[in-house]
Amino acid sequence: MLVAGRIENFKDYSKFSSIKEFNNTIEMFLAEHKKDFTKGELVAFKRLVRFSAKYAGVANAKIGTILKAINEKLMGFGVSRSTFERMLRKAKKLGIVSIVNTKKSKGGKGHNVYIFNTIDVFKKRKLTHCENQEKPCDSKVEPSNFERETSNLLETSKKKNLNIRKNVHLDATFTASYVPKEFVQAVQPFFDQAAVIENFWKSVFLDTKSISHIVKQETITYTAIDAFKQSVRGYKRGKVKTNFVRYFTGTFKKRMDQVYSELPLHVFSSHT
Repeated sequence: MLVAGRIENFKDYSKFSSIKEFNNTIEMFLAEHKKDFTKGELVAFKRLVRFSAKYAGVANAKIGTILKAINEKLMGFGVSRSTFERMLRKAKKLGIVSIVNTKKSKGGKGHNVYIFNTIDVFKKRKLTHCENQEKPCDSKVEPSNFERETSNLLETSKKKNLNIRKNVHLDATFTASYVPKEFVQAVQPFFDQAAVIENFWKSVFLDTKSISHIVKQETITYTAIDAFKQSVRGYKRGKVKTNFVRYFTGTFKKRMDQVYSELPLHVFSSHT
């Protein structure tokens, strides 16, 4: 087993002659397998790729360090550790990355070393995987993962009371049904967490509660989407001085006031 240490200690494990070759490999891999990852997993994968740039295709950062970097990039709305580890399992199974464990010099488990593979390696692994299947190999990762997890949950519940972990972040697919799907789809690429999306919509709901009988829900929804897109542009231009949710709330109020002021007079008279 390798001994934990600085990234320089593992530079010889790089399988690429240049960073350009490494980037081309990642692009080819994602062109074929991007669909196999969730939004959050893609964020985690791309951040791991960035951590592998000093010596093309090799990284030795701790998971906590990578998650912290993602968290800072996304203004506090990063991905969970379970999402990152799920991404690693998929990437390893698809053959794009190999994971090598290390040990500390004084004993105990050290950090992992992530070694990205060349095109021929992950293509070969995919072919080998297909050859070992009784049925034709498809492109989906872990096709029966839900069934296995369900079986495990049922088995566990028979032995003891099942306690759901409260600190696990739920992705956008778990967003409450009262949030319009169009709004979820607009926010998800940037914040793939149900609680965060619901928090954004809470601002929309509170600001339009008194006029919801006058303004159509569809108008409110698309005004909120427009405000969110404006907020993203504002953030990229460095205009967000507080936090993103507050900036979005202010932007939405301005847009909603504009929409409200442009409503024809007969709309108000019909509700009096």
